[in-house]
Amino acid sequence: MITNAAKSKMQSGQPAFGFTLGMGSALNAELMSRTGIDFVMIDRQHGSWGEDSAIAALVAINGSSAVPMARVARNDYTFIGRLLDEGVMGMIIPMVDTAEHAQTAADSCRLPPLGKRSWGWGRARLYGADYAEWIDEQLFVAVQLESVEAVNNAEAILSTPGIDGCWTGPSDLSLSLGFHPSEMDDREEHAQALETILTACKNTGKIPGIAGRSVEDALHRAGQGFRFITATSDGGLMEAGARSAVATLADYRA
Repeated sequence: MITNAAKSKMQSGQPAFGFTLGMGSALNAELMSRTGIDFVMIDRQHGSWGEDSAIAALVAINGSSAVPMARVARNDYTFIGRLLDEGVMGMIIPMVDTAEHAQTAADSCRLPPLGKRSWGWGRARLYGADYAEWIDEQLFVAVQLESVEAVNNAEAILSTPGIDGCWTGPSDLSLSLGFHPSEMDDREEHAQALETILTACKNTGKIPGIAGRSVEDALHRAGQGFRFITATSDGGLMEAGARSAVATLADYRA
């Protein structure tokens, strides 16, 4: 049996921090998964990943301490099943606005009798012959709540059996509320929406999560009570490091 250490950490009440992988590079995946971070998330919605490169990233992550997770492109039975079959231990499903959407996600992720996932897998066979006996317990399934409709339905969505928690998309939530994401920190309605999600998680016993915009923002969100938190991305870290280097070089020229 493989234990999902990030899920166990969150279930104990502690935050689990992760890095998003968006650049389509297995080398990035290998490097970032070996930093001591709790999980890494292959982003197949907005990231530059194809099916083969995503599999290469999972191979690169294998053997590290980071739990391999993925955000699927959309709430689709086949897309979700393919990533599970390749060995992800966490599944994030975007744009879940209703309990019906959540049920579709749960059914796609869980084997019968809990769900409707098809029997059979590819790369996940490396987890051992007992894979089917424990995967439903160890798999972490998070739905994205990123619209006004999702916030209004948060408790019903999170009450869905087979859903472990959420991963709030604060920028899309801002757009749904009618303003630019750059304004979110100054808008009371955004703060109220996040509080509604936190309350829904508490009432249903599910894990609250959010996409942090930076390491500092991730720490702030942990203080608010979120436990499934992405802190930054491979592209974000590379750009920030490059800009810092250029600024230091500019000091010399000055």
